[in-house]
Amino acid sequence: MPGFELIGKEEQNAVNDIFERGGVLYRYGWHDQRQGIYRVDEFESNFAMKMGVKHALAVSSGTAALHLALKALNIKPGDEVITQSHTFIATVEAIVEVGAIPVITEVDKSLNMDPSDLAKKITSRTKAIIPVHMMGAAARMDEIMQIANTHDIPVLEDNAQCCGGTYHGKMLGTIGNVGITSFDFGKVLTTGEGGMVYTNNEEIFKTVMEYSDHGHELNPDLPRGEDTRHQSGFNYKMTELQGAIGLVQLTKMDEIISQQKKNKNLIKEGIRDIPEIEFREIPNPDGDTGDSVVFFLENREKAKQFAKLWTEKGYGTKNLPDAINWHFAGTWDHILPHYEHYSNKNVNELFPHSNQILRRAIAIPIFVKMDEKNISDIINAIHDCIGAIR
Repeated sequence: MPGFELIGKEEQNAVNDIFERGGVLYRYGWHDQRQGIYRVDEFESNFAMKMGVKHALAVSSGTAALHLALKALNIKPGDEVITQSHTFIATVEAIVEVGAIPVITEVDKSLNMDPSDLAKKITSRTKAIIPVHMMGAAARMDEIMQIANTHDIPVLEDNAQCCGGTYHGKMLGTIGNVGITSFDFGKVLTTGEGGMVYTNNEEIFKTVMEYSDHGHELNPDLPRGEDTRHQSGFNYKMTELQGAIGLVQLTKMDEIISQQKKNKNLIKEGIRDIPEIEFREIPNPDGDTGDSVVFFLENREKAKQFAKLWTEKGYGTKNLPDAINWHFAGTWDHILPHYEHYSNKNVNELFPHSNQILRRAIAIPIFVKMDEKNISDIINAIHDCIGAIR
């Protein structure tokens, strides 16, 4: 989560450079005034190269990226889109915004989509699957892709929380038909707000590019004011300021992930001997970004006691349990009851397996700037809190 930790003079200089070269903050047009500077274009090109894909489109947020990707997959009102119960609410909000019906799977101890439950949820109306790589670790993409391919259903990878992560050597977001990531202030890379859609599919890219810019086709033979269009759109463009910051942040990604993984492993080793904890399953440890140390306690009550003591010591958690209401579909009684298959049901009882797993989970955030003392203090504090609830 620590792109913001490394914001410094490099990002400031990149922003200043825009003002020193004409001050054009809009990503398109003003060709003479901007003196050849197109920072969003550069960011997209460098990001695509880093991910190993043909196309990348920078947009205003990760949520916008999800919406665009669903539009590009031609998801229509009444279509069913499957995602998982543990995700930030934006994943389901994007499904709702295109008029589709959200269908939610359980998660397993990876805290990501349970492939066995995915297989049960597919119907003739299923038009897309959205696995979410939560808190720095990949979903079980081999099984998910096998199920999707068997039914000829496209896969949109929500990689908002795992930018730079891999699965058996493949960059996350490049395994399915299209991937998205987020650059908000709590992500691996940050532009304050922002997101990216990336894919090898030319048609998907063309659709998201046009829809993000009111339908502009960017016809090279015409000025922008006379541009052609064939579809309506919206405004999801990234600004040049964000592009400039993103360019710099991208150069820091490998350092961020390497240091996070190092710090995470040190903490895990320091608490591995505690018999009361069970670590989260990581389907591909080599590809983990080191976002957080997640472990399960015996029951919900023990987890609540730990979280209370942890907070009293001045520490925070990473969504579990502090922001679980925004990251667990079993609390979304303002959305799910509007759909027939969830209506007249207690939302808290819809996903019992996920509820049982998530309510026992503690997520300790990992940062780049953790020195030896920080890590030692965290290890000791975990031991103390566990000791107090034995």
